[in-house]
Amino acid sequence: MLNIKKNIGDIGMSNRKKIILGVVCVVILTAAIFGGKYLISLQKYKKVTSEMKIGSVDLSKVADGKYLGSCDVVYVGATVSVTVKDSKIIDIVLVKHKTDKGKPGEAVTAEVIKEQSLQVDMITGATNSSKVILKSIENALNSRKL
Repeated sequence: MLNIKKNIGDIGMSNRKKIILGVVCVVILTAAIFGGKYLISLQKYKKVTSEMKIGSVDLSKVADGKYLGSCDVVYVGATVSVTVKDSKIIDIVLVKHKTDKGKPGEAVTAEVIKEQSLQVDMITGATNSSKVILKSIENALNSRKL
């Protein structure tokens, strides 16, 4: 009788180990899939931002008015409203800025107004946000007036 109880107890313990092992395998597999997806999107983000070029805009060819532009590269995005008067950028409103650590990059808008050019220095520590905001401004100035 004692042998039968011991064998039944062993079977229960064996099934518990299998269930726990199965759960651990599912958790590891799920983490690997999501981790892999994250790494792929991170690589794409780095490639797109490193290859992003900011063009120049001839403000003498931009009519007075407000222009809306945006740029989005996976982890960082921006939408801006740019006001032009007498061939000068007089205001840039950051309508939306999707970022984690790039808030300091928002200062690039003041540099653009000061220099009247998109060819300004990136904000240290917020290079990608600076690039995305500048690209948004370029896209706005190359778009139709609102």
